[in-house]
Amino acid sequence: ALETLKMFEKKDSRVKSAAATNLSFLYYLENELAQATNYADLAVNSDRYNPAALTNKGNTVFANGDYEKAAEFYKEALRNDSSCTEALYNLGLTYKKLNRIDEALDCFLKLHAILRNSAQVLHQIASIYEIMEDPNQAIEWLLQLISVVPTDPHVLSKLGKLYDSEGDKSQAFHYFYESYRYFPSNIEVIEWLGAYYID
Repeated sequence: ALETLKMFEKKDSRVKSAAATNLSFLYYLENELAQATNYADLAVNSDRYNPAALTNKGNTVFANGDYEKAAEFYKEALRNDSSCTEALYNLGLTYKKLNRIDEALDCFLKLHAILRNSAQVLHQIASIYEIMEDPNQAIEWLLQLISVVPTDPHVLSKLGKLYDSEGDKSQAFHYFYESYRYFPSNIEVIEWLGAYYID
């Protein structure tokens, strides 16, 4: 894939930008950040209005820990294409890293309006409500999430924990037991169930 894409580097700017965008993403996936950054720069310089190139550039900056600058690239990508869901998702993650929780929630709620059944988006919204110490809202969003991924043991155990913290032992038992059915090796879940049976 890398060799094929490198053949397009000599073409006109739009083709070059598309090839460099894909090369940047491939290097990013291989955790070769220096190469990913080089191609992200090439992609952005070839076509400043390419939202995927700007998102990749944001990703390389994010990976280097400069979250403020990453947010700028994601916002620029969204100014060029308001439907760029990758940029919006990554902007939400960036705000979460920066502890700008309300802005992160705003990004993920906008995404939810576009991608109704995205497990990742539902998970992020539930996680943010947990950070905001609003367990009832976190439970609501996790219940939506298990309607999309009903066999995810981690989501089921998270629901068990939230119900337990709210004092609802029967619901907590239900979700911990379901989690145990799908993944019987989680020691934390086994411990909770053992303590429940002793009680």
